[in-house]
Amino acid sequence: MKPTGPLPREFAAQQGVLMIAGEPFDHWIALAGTTPLFVYDAGIVAARIAALRAAMPAGLGVHYAVKANPCPPLVRAIAPLVDGLDIASSGELALVREQAPGQPVSFAGPGKRDAELEAAIGAGVTVNLESEGEAARALAIAERLGVRPRLAVRVNPDFELRGSGMKMGGRPSPFGIDAVRVPALVRRLIAAGAEWRGFHIFGGSQALDARAIIEAQAQTVALAARLARESGATPPLVNLGGGFGIPYFPGDAPLDVVAVGAALGDALDQRDAVLADTRFAIELGRWLVGECGVYLTRIVDRKESGGQVFLVTDGGLHHQLAASGNFGTVVQRNYPIVVANRMGAAADETVNVVGCLCTPLDRLGDQVALPEARIGDVIALFLAGAYGRSASPNAFLGHANPPEIVAGAANVPNAIFTS
Repeated sequence: MKPTGPLPREFAAQQGVLMIAGEPFDHWIALAGTTPLFVYDAGIVAARIAALRAAMPAGLGVHYAVKANPCPPLVRAIAPLVDGLDIASSGELALVREQAPGQPVSFAGPGKRDAELEAAIGAGVTVNLESEGEAARALAIAERLGVRPRLAVRVNPDFELRGSGMKMGGRPSPFGIDAVRVPALVRRLIAAGAEWRGFHIFGGSQALDARAIIEAQAQTVALAARLARESGATPPLVNLGGGFGIPYFPGDAPLDVVAVGAALGDALDQRDAVLADTRFAIELGRWLVGECGVYLTRIVDRKESGGQVFLVTDGGLHHQLAASGNFGTVVQRNYPIVVANRMGAAADETVNVVGCLCTPLDRLGDQVALPEARIGDVIALFLAGAYGRSASPNAFLGHANPPEIVAGAANVPNAIFTS
């Protein structure tokens, strides 16, 4: 038997039938008319944002990284609760313009095509430049359009976020411009007449160590001050990135955001005078939405092979690649997983929960202890709110895309999204 990760707090004490956003799981299945499906409890997201604002220094902006979950009704529900939306493609630009018109938007990511730059600059989006070449293209496009571009510089910092799941700084990287080269580029942008928007500095993601995040944020504030002095220009905004992780696996504990917020407040209070008029923001995706999502998939077969039990479901890694261990992890570890109508019941057997795809990689639970489950029962896989459907190979083998339901949003009625 291999252990599973901890259930999110909203589900951990439930007994009997799994409840999501105040309704039993089968209510959402009936609403969707099928399995598998995703259900996102927008009330959980709202609570996370409120807790974050309470923990962070007053005046700190909160941005939502749309790539974590671009489900349109969810983006529409989140937009009024945050101070900005961060995108990574022209597709996400079209999404946020439709779902959150008027919301401040910034655009990061390497490899922006000319058409994407043109769309973003024309829409007044802040473009976080990833290279000197991208800067030259952005300036040329803006001149052709006859508009003043809003340009920021994404900095590849000379440090990394210790303990992060994905290192995105402190080493040669496709992301951002090496810190030593940033001041010259800032001066060039200002001289060219661009509207200078500041820095985006991001060292890594999925960190659960508060001390590591505190250290990285302090270094980020100091780096921003140094770059401002060397550039001769105060940044209007410094995006401190995010990196806040959530507990996926056995032994993981929630990040202490209160400690992070207190330390960040101290760092901002003591910042260099060159940043006295600079605004600061953090950009989060996974921490805001990861725990709000549940993936529901029905058992269609139960079989034994080599002395092991396999529960075969109608879902799989084409919807939940990360849970199968094939998205950013080296060794598969089990996400929290339950039999949806037997919450809190004692485990009767050790089983493998597998999907419907023709690959041995399609495993959602590896040797997990569960109450006995039969054909027709529903498996619930948690932490499905971030990097789930949109980060998975949906087209593999031609299965239908699963519906996504956004429930419990104050500004969005229960909405089913299919595409």
